Amino acid sequence: MTSLQTPFIELADNLWGHVFDPNKRLFWGYLLATFGFATFVWWRSKCQKSLIQFLFPRAVWLNQSAKQDYIVWLLNAAIKTILIIPLLFSAAPIAIELSFFLERTFGDRPPLFLDKTAVALSFTLMLFVLDDLTRYWLHLLLHKVPALWAIHKVHHSAEVMTPITVYRIHPIESALYACRLVLSQGLVLGLGFYLFGHRLDVVDVLGANIGVFLFNMFAANLRHSHVWLTWPKVLEKWLISPAQHQIHHSSAIEHRDKNIGSALAIWDRIAGSLVLSEEANRKLTFGVGHRPYKNLIALYALPCIEFCKAIIPKRRHKKALK
Repeated sequence: MTSLQTPFIELADNLWGHVFDPNKRLFWGYLLATFGFATFVWWRSKCQKSLIQFLFPRAVWLNQSAKQDYIVWLLNAAIKTILIIPLLFSAAPIAIELSFFLERTFGDRPPLFLDKTAVALSFTLMLFVLDDLTRYWLHLLLHKVPALWAIHKVHHSAEVMTPITVYRIHPIESALYACRLVLSQGLVLGLGFYLFGHRLDVVDVLGANIGVFLFNMFAANLRHSHVWLTWPKVLEKWLISPAQHQIHHSSAIEHRDKNIGSALAIWDRIAGSLVLSEEANRKLTFGVGHRPYKNLIALYALPCIEFCKAIIPKRRHKKALK
């Protein structure tokens, strides 16, 4: 096997792994559950179209925006295989340093008399909550900081949405989320070592954190779709429904920077940015109000240019004041 063939094999394994890895959104079990939820929406709406026409309208799946999503997914997978994955740092040093810091600051590990099951449940909950919270913080920064919005705008530029749209992100954003993941895992591991010692375990289903598994099983793939799936009002105050995430992608100005959260709605509720599905018209339009990326070169290059423009003027302004 030549060195040139290896990246292509890794790329193929990466793409194929999406179907069989429960940690991936396109895992076959999640797709099957998504089909079930979408079929329920079709049946409940008494739609005159056939199920296939309802689920796979040509206007959505063959839209130029959707076609762009498919290519971006493939290109990003190749970029991630070649560049981002080898650059990822380990969560272990973060965990070790945090554990030592807690011991130096607060003394020896507190005597928590928990059995193995209680430790696993506690650690799993810690992982899920901190992962969701750090996702919210980063997502909020991507919306509020102009330089970062220049990068995140790629995702919001989708004019129609399919489950593949979740992968419509700029490689710089992928790198930011990868670093966030390592950081959050390192913090939880460090805290876990301090509280529970080396008895750490995770409650999982097929190798995926049970929180992640349930999130994806409950129609996470419909978050980026035309299928309007809501949760009961009381539940939407705690968990973001697919419809609520579609509101987040709305081009309407009143929906700007709303429903930032990923799985949990409590962060948006605290920040006052939560919008329930009943508060919005289900006939949403998506995008950023115009079509900023005419082709793939623009989609990858323009965000970098806009990012630099958002930073450089500030530096010049500071020099002018001196």
